[in-house]
Amino acid sequence: MDREKEKWFQVALRLRGSVISAVLPRVILCGTFGFFVALLHKFGVSVSMPFLSALIPNIVLGLLLVFRTNTAYERFWEGRKAWGSIVNSVRNLSRQIWVSIDEKEPKDRENKISALRLLIAFAIATKLHLRSEPVNSELEPFMSQSRYFKLKTMNNPPLEVAFWIGDYLQEQYTHKHLNAHQLTALQSLINILVDNLGACERILRTPIPIAYAIHLKQLLLLYCLALPFQMVKDLTWWTGPIVALISFTLFGIEEIGIEIENPFGHDANDLPLDAICATMKRNIEDLISLAPSVRDWNKTGIEQME
Repeated sequence: MDREKEKWFQVALRLRGSVISAVLPRVILCGTFGFFVALLHKFGVSVSMPFLSALIPNIVLGLLLVFRTNTAYERFWEGRKAWGSIVNSVRNLSRQIWVSIDEKEPKDRENKISALRLLIAFAIATKLHLRSEPVNSELEPFMSQSRYFKLKTMNNPPLEVAFWIGDYLQEQYTHKHLNAHQLTALQSLINILVDNLGACERILRTPIPIAYAIHLKQLLLLYCLALPFQMVKDLTWWTGPIVALISFTLFGIEEIGIEIENPFGHDANDLPLDAICATMKRNIEDLISLAPSVRDWNKTGIEQME
């Protein structure tokens, strides 16, 4: 129980990943303005205006903030589901390639390993593409030099990698290493990868409408600047701190929505894409280290028959 309490306080006091640094300038501005209004009130200037509480009804502002946050979280969760589907499809595709494609010559295994590593390249290329980052050395170990330099010239690198994987599968079917049913199943998994790439691009390229974002910011600013005039008569010198606290709450909720609406970046609140790609890499390298038992059994059986 003590450990749980300690962890709770550690999270509550944590700065990394919070929105404090982002909203602090606005909070200080509103708090200072509240102090200035209290100062005017102290010197006898009539600044108390309780009727301003009806200027922007609390329920209207609350509904706008809730809608903003829910919309942003929906985008975040859709991005996470898309990456979860990419992970599962890569695992299924790599497993089926490793087990299903026949190895009739020594180079066939090398080609299979190259194809599996292209799956890692697809995940990394998708991550870089969503972050609007160029193809870099992170991709170089997973493909030939010619492909690496070609990828640098492409507008959509993950789509090109998906094409290479599909081309490899079609080549295996042509050489009778795959049957038609296996080819269809594997190609459908590639289609899922491309569909999820498209889902992530849709999130990235469909921002919250600018008119809605502007209107919400304007209402928040008006609300926070009107607060001191409503409170100063009752709170006097406490007006500034209370206004700062309320503005911190409201601006913080809005900033959370801004933080998570694009979940593909490097921020602490974004999806851990580097860790997800590293997990896929470990999974595929572990798979490569395994020998399919069916192939080993067939080889042993043939040797015994001979």
